[in-house]
Amino acid sequence: MAAITAGMVKELRELTGAGMMDCKKALAATDGDMDKAVEFLREKGLAAAAKKAGRIAAEGLVTIVTDGDSRAAIVEVNSETDFVAKNSDFQEYVKEVAQQALNSDAADMDAFMAEAWAKDTSKTVAQELSSKIAVIGENLSIRRFEKITAENGCVVGYIHGGGRIGVVVEAVTDVVNDAVKEALKNVAMQVAALKPLYVCREEVSQDFIDKETEILKVQAKNENPDKPDNIIDKMIIGRLNKELKEFCLVDQQYVKDGDLTVAKYLQSVSKEVGANISIKRFVRFETGEGLEKKSENFAEEVAKQMGK
Repeated sequence: MAAITAGMVKELRELTGAGMMDCKKALAATDGDMDKAVEFLREKGLAAAAKKAGRIAAEGLVTIVTDGDSRAAIVEVNSETDFVAKNSDFQEYVKEVAQQALNSDAADMDAFMAEAWAKDTSKTVAQELSSKIAVIGENLSIRRFEKITAENGCVVGYIHGGGRIGVVVEAVTDVVNDAVKEALKNVAMQVAALKPLYVCREEVSQDFIDKETEILKVQAKNENPDKPDNIIDKMIIGRLNKELKEFCLVDQQYVKDGDLTVAKYLQSVSKEVGANISIKRFVRFETGEGLEKKSENFAEEVAKQMGK
């Protein structure tokens, strides 16, 4: 068997753009034959995927799958264009990724990508993704996933905007029926619309409060340079409480009834159905959030910025 050198791996990587470890495996599998190694990577879909890997995938879909009322998985899979996100093959693939996540024991994305692909265990999740990239012709990325299991209650999922936003809400409740699930769906819609950061104030860290307090203090002093510190301190307390009402789900004004907070809405539902309902946690994914989107016409975008 031919010795696989670092130079050979480098050459194959330059030829195909595939990852270093994939190049090393390809050379090992083909006894160091460069042409066969290239063919090996193409057959695996890795060369085609690598050529597209530099492109920004900031479109895509968020999908949720559930197993009864107690288990759910939410995933975000990105594509380069909204056109692909509307493709039925891509949509089916995202559902398969979500189902894989629901049954996975992976603690992080690296472990998830290394798992055997459930629909074809001869491949890993990463290899199936590479194959899908080769077929679809765009860079794709499994960006994130999360599993939610309710031990004393139920989970409810909500998809908004055709897959742009997905929310899973987990609740502790001693009654699970259609009325309770409808209430939790309403709460999920609230999360989708108003983007809370926490369920309740008890979840807010002291570090977060200290940082916000410092920011608000600077703002207040800039706006009111002549006011004494004791007055500034009172202003900060009021402003911080207002912010926390926006950041904390149960303190938010309920979107379907402005006279209620989310907490009071859940209290009213609890009373109606004879249940004790409380929100344990929520997960909110929005497609492409935090990702830089590349202009489809870079030259045109630059010209616009230069005023030409």
